[in-house]
Amino acid sequence: MFFLTFVILVLRLKRWRILNPVSTHSLRYVYSGTSGIPDFPEFVAVGLVDEEQFVYYDSRNHRMVPRVEWMEKSEGKDYWDRETRKHIGWEQVFKNNIEVAKKRFNQTGGIHTVQQMYGCEWDDDTGTTGAHCQFSYDGEDFITMDFKTMSWVAPVRQALTTTLKWNSDKAYIESARNYFSQECIQWLKKYLDYGKETLQRKARPEVSLLQKDSSSSAVSCYATGFFPKSIVINWQKDGKEIHDDVETTELLPSGDGTFQIRSILRVSPEDLKNHQFSCVVEHVSLDEKIDKPWIAAPGINLLPIIIIVCVAALLVLAAVTAVAGFLGWRSKKKCKRINCGFCF
Repeated sequence: MFFLTFVILVLRLKRWRILNPVSTHSLRYVYSGTSGIPDFPEFVAVGLVDEEQFVYYDSRNHRMVPRVEWMEKSEGKDYWDRETRKHIGWEQVFKNNIEVAKKRFNQTGGIHTVQQMYGCEWDDDTGTTGAHCQFSYDGEDFITMDFKTMSWVAPVRQALTTTLKWNSDKAYIESARNYFSQECIQWLKKYLDYGKETLQRKARPEVSLLQKDSSSSAVSCYATGFFPKSIVINWQKDGKEIHDDVETTELLPSGDGTFQIRSILRVSPEDLKNHQFSCVVEHVSLDEKIDKPWIAAPGINLLPIIIIVCVAALLVLAAVTAVAGFLGWRSKKKCKRINCGFCF
C-alpha cells in the first residue's frame, strides 16, 4: 500500500517547464526522505540525464556511485569523494526538514515524506534553457522557486516561514541564479558528452494503431522502441490537427533502453466511418513525420500490447524505489545550503 502511495508522490513531482519536446535535454536530481518506514534507506538521492539514472546515493552506503558505465569511466576519485561529501551534508538537511515540517503540520508519528526535485533543461537546437526546483511534503506542493522573479513561492501557510527565510537571503538567491543559469547547464553538456554514444543515439519509433473492437469509441496510437525519449504525437481529422478528446499516457521505458508511449483518441464509430483519422509522430530520429492513417480492422487482439505496457509499468515502479525516503530524526548539526533550498 505504501509503495503505491510513494509512486504517486514521486510522479506528482514531475511537473516543470518543458522546452521544445523534440530537442530538449535535461539534468535533474530527485531527493527523498520519509519518516515511519522501516527497512528503507534514511535518505536517497538520484541523478538523471535525459531521464536516465546516472548517479545514486543513499544513507546506508553513504557513497555516491555511478549507475552507468560511461559515468564510471569519465570521472575519477576526486569527483566521487566530493559528491559523497555534499550528499552526506544534504542528508542532514533532509533529516532536519522532515522534523520541522511535522511540527508545522502538528504531526508526530505515522508515515511522512519530504521530496525535492531540481534541475535544468537545454534545447540543443535553439540554445534555450530552463530550470525547475520544488519541494513537496506528504505528496502536496510545499515550496517552489519562481525563476521569473527569482523568489520562493509557498502554496500552503505552513511554508510561509520558509519562504520569508529563503527570500531574505539575497546571497543565496544570487548563488541559485548562477547555478541554474550556468553551472547546471555546463554539467548537463558535460554529461551528455560523456555518454554521447548512449544518450545521443537515435532509434526510430514503430507506430501502430489499434482498436479493442469495432464498437469501441477509442483508437490507440502506440509509438514504441524510440530513443531519445522526447517525442510528439498528434491526431489529425481529414488532414487537420485535432486536440479534443485526445489523451496521452505517461512515457514508459520498454526495458531495452528505449521508450514507448500511447495516445488515445476517443471518437464515435460513426465518425470513424465518415472521416479520415491519422496519427502523426515526430521524433529526432525521423527525416520526416510518420503519418499513420486509421484503417478499420475489427477483432484486433490487444493482449500483446497490454502485456508490454504492464511490464513497462512494473519497470517504472521498480525504478521509483530508487527515490525511497528516510526514517526521520532531528539533526543537531549545522544546516548546510544546497543548490536549491536548505533548512526549512
